[in-house]
Amino acid sequence: MRPNRRPNSRAFLAPLRRGPILAVSLLAVAALSLTSGPAAAAPEAAPEGRISWRVDLSTPVGDETNISRAAGTVRLRDPGPRLSSSRSPLGQGTLLSPARDLGRAVDTVVPELEAAVPAGAQVLVDVRGQDGQGRWTEWREAREDAPARLPRAVTRVQARLILVSAPGGTAPVVSALRLSAELGVVAGEAAAAEPYTARVYATREGLVGGTTANGHVIVPEDHFVALPSRRGLSPKGSGQYSVRVCGPVRCETAPVWDVGPWNTRDDHWNPSSVRESFKDLPQGKPEAQAAYEDGYNGGRDEFGRQVLNPAGIDLADGTFHNVGLNDNGWVTVTYLWTGDGAATTSFPTWGTSVNIRLQPTSTSARVAQLAGPTTVRVQCQVRGQLVQVDGHSNDAWSYLPDYGGYVSNIFIDVADSWLPGVPTC
Repeated sequence: MRPNRRPNSRAFLAPLRRGPILAVSLLAVAALSLTSGPAAAAPEAAPEGRISWRVDLSTPVGDETNISRAAGTVRLRDPGPRLSSSRSPLGQGTLLSPARDLGRAVDTVVPELEAAVPAGAQVLVDVRGQDGQGRWTEWREAREDAPARLPRAVTRVQARLILVSAPGGTAPVVSALRLSAELGVVAGEAAAAEPYTARVYATREGLVGGTTANGHVIVPEDHFVALPSRRGLSPKGSGQYSVRVCGPVRCETAPVWDVGPWNTRDDHWNPSSVRESFKDLPQGKPEAQAAYEDGYNGGRDEFGRQVLNPAGIDLADGTFHNVGLNDNGWVTVTYLWTGDGAATTSFPTWGTSVNIRLQPTSTSARVAQLAGPTTVRVQCQVRGQLVQVDGHSNDAWSYLPDYGGYVSNIFIDVADSWLPGVPTC
């Protein structure tokens, strides 16, 4: 369980350590570094209580795919189709902006774009928000004529810019993106107490050497999934949106790193009232399944292609084999970011490849792994095996109900060894 970078000292305090502690949050440091330069200017006050800011498109932030820059503009590096789960016939590139701390609650975001968009091409803007408990909302598409209404009030907003080429290969060029946010009067979406679970048909993604929608290059026996909507797409290397997939042999928790199969706007895990597309379908039924089984939409996907199987999830090879599939088949999927987090408290984590164990000991079975820094729901905590790293120690472990196991509190990125406000298991 040794992490692969030097631990944050405040997360490794020994239970008996005394004296004042000077600590700086790794997340705060990261946020400061991401918002340095022109993009760090304070948000501007806008009419009617709105906050407005300009997204810095000139400086690469490391989380982008198939993007190039020239003369202050953003464009596709390669306008041709890219290999991914959806097998979209169109070229696509994405750019993830640094998150913006707004200092007050908002739930409605409006974009203003300056772009040259050829006929048939598209420029899309997705936004999401983070609340005071560190929980991210799903992504929501925002347009000037249709603001994104987030499911709850947030104080931090992040944007994702998507450039899509026309069928003939011509591509858009973006010169500026400005966002405005405010707290609306519409109540947020009601969330269930527990994450939503559905039985869906799974196919094997394969595509080793290809690039996923979030920029991950697929390796042999990889572990991730694809879902047919950008609303649940994790940033590259993170598990911020993850699913628990249960096959005929075992379950695995895996991050959502690609978009597909078949569709790209089919968030079938959401209630019909908030589903992005295909609102006449019941919650939990993918459009591809309805098209294949019932002839829905003429038996075709959003691109007009004949649907050849009812798949609602693609599994990377490692995940596919680990849950016990030898061929495409039905699995049970829990969409771990859904639900309202009842009887849990959310905390940020740090580190990569952090193991979650069946019991509060590093020698018990590993039930899951956190690919990178994320937010986890903690139900309770216990005293377990003493974990020591770089001279620091902690014997507290947190139970994560979404993963069915324990993680050492060393990897919870807060100042306290024993998490405040969390009961004993």
